[in-house]
Amino acid sequence: MSNFKDREKAFENKYAHDAEMQFKAEARRNKLLGLWAADLLGKDGDDAQAYAREVVKADFEEAGDEDVYRKVAGDLGDKASEAEIRQQMKDLMAEAKAQILAED
Repeated sequence: MSNFKDREKAFENKYAHDAEMQFKAEARRNKLLGLWAADLLGKDGDDAQAYAREVVKADFEEAGDEDVYRKVAGDLGDKASEAEIRQQMKDLMAEAKAQILAED
């Protein structure tokens, strides 16, 4: 019986760890996306960092990525297409996960 409890606890710990890593990756991706968009908007330095924080905060409006997409797409207007923004989100998620794994 102890073996079962140990396995159960291990699965719970893994689930919690995976959920935490996903949250960190999404937040990192959103920051990187904000910095990318800030560059397209002509922002740099502190202005770019502040904009990136706005993009990260936008993710708390609803579940999923659509709130982040709407924020960036609305701010960029015709500076980037939907396909470009969505591809950037995909590419930056892979980069964010790689950065987080490199930190561990």
